[in-house]
Amino acid sequence: PDFVRIPRQAPGYRDPAERLRDWHEVELPLGDGTIRQQASRCMDCGTPFCMACGCPLSHPIPEIHECVVQERWREALDLLMSASCFPEFTGRVCPGLCEGSCVLGINRDPVTIRSIERAVIEKGFAEGWVVPRVPANRLPCQVAIIGSGPAGLAAADLLNRIGYGVTVYDQAARAGGILRYGIPEFKLEKRIVDRRVALMAAEGVRFELGVRVGEDLSARYLLSRFDAVCLTGGAREPRDLNVSGRELKGVHFAMEYLRRQNMRLEGVRLAEEQDLTAAGRHVAVIGGGDTGADCLGTALRQGALTVRQYEILPEPPLERSDTTPWPLWPLRRRDSSSHQEGGERRWSVATRALLGDADGRVRALRGMRVEWTTGPDGRPCMRDCPDGGFEDAADLVLLALGFSGARKSRLLSDLGVAYDEHGRVGIDDGHMTRVPGIFAAGDLACGASLVVRAFADGRAAAEGMHAWLSRASDSGTV
Repeated sequence: PDFVRIPRQAPGYRDPAERLRDWHEVELPLGDGTIRQQASRCMDCGTPFCMACGCPLSHPIPEIHECVVQERWREALDLLMSASCFPEFTGRVCPGLCEGSCVLGINRDPVTIRSIERAVIEKGFAEGWVVPRVPANRLPCQVAIIGSGPAGLAAADLLNRIGYGVTVYDQAARAGGILRYGIPEFKLEKRIVDRRVALMAAEGVRFELGVRVGEDLSARYLLSRFDAVCLTGGAREPRDLNVSGRELKGVHFAMEYLRRQNMRLEGVRLAEEQDLTAAGRHVAVIGGGDTGADCLGTALRQGALTVRQYEILPEPPLERSDTTPWPLWPLRRRDSSSHQEGGERRWSVATRALLGDADGRVRALRGMRVEWTTGPDGRPCMRDCPDGGFEDAADLVLLALGFSGARKSRLLSDLGVAYDEHGRVGIDDGHMTRVPGIFAAGDLACGASLVVRAFADGRAAAEGMHAWLSRASDSGTV
């Protein structure tokens, strides 16, 4: 069979020496012939764990692969679009949860599902098959989506297809949320975001940008103008670092840093005090996740002298850990394209202090190497290594420590929504808050997670809104 005969071929990358001189996407897509070969590795399992346990959107993955093998590209596209709203995004920035649950991955390399997905949707755009699909009939209800990030776009897309009048509000000048302002250009070129937003607008979704809902538009206006509202503002409260020296100049949250670089690439002129760059600096990135890696790649392109990424947890194994057996998402070390470009990664490091100079600017990071053991209760515990202290030069420190919950705002206060114990907006099984007709989705309600999960949650919220509006219409309350 092909899954034995044909090895996995993952997409390659442009040469680091070339790509560090620009901001274009680093990943090289596979050709049609290679994509068909890779799709033929699919085992067509009786129980496709890739879609049942892996993909939050439950793509019909084996059926898509079969169509690709037979060069039935348009049918593959139809199948893909039946479950996925924006495969051009997940085909680029999703870590491939489906591949972690691929049955072939039990004892061989899994199928390159993400690359196949990207190839199918890009074939659709290239051939002119992806065109505006305007609903044949419009329902009388109007809905508002607050936030144009992944969850907001997904909810707007599905509600518009059902036939609702949909208006998307965002305080930013351009739509896309984290897709536009958080993910670096070298992973997702913004022309891809523009292409999708333009398509949605042609399908009838109305975008109202540069609007601070709660300030420019009141909660009272929303409730009087729309039959239902979905809040998708994201988990915007960054987790801070509680060490001495946090107040020094040159210490910034990672998303603040990434956002400014993306704005710069879009031609936005930043004031001198806002023009945050790593050029000529020693950069310390605290946090070992994807956002930290994005900071690393961005700093290298900006001309940093050195870049170090610190992670408090121990270095994961190169292969799947026994603690995450198939079909769970495997715990293993993942090296992003940024890690291939330079910089240094340090594991099992706790940041103890940030040191400043006479002008109040950060100059160094004081850290401690730690080791992890299992405590009496069976839980991991950390202790300092003997003689594990060190100081590294650092005149730009970026905090990539995740998010602690939803950022409190006048809008959320005026609407009267409640929060759960994790600082997220509380919702029921239908994604509705305690306020009738007010829904929430994505990181705002579920906590910071992956783009693909935000897409899935946005679609689930749209389904909840549709069910509630249908019941309300039948009862005559809307």
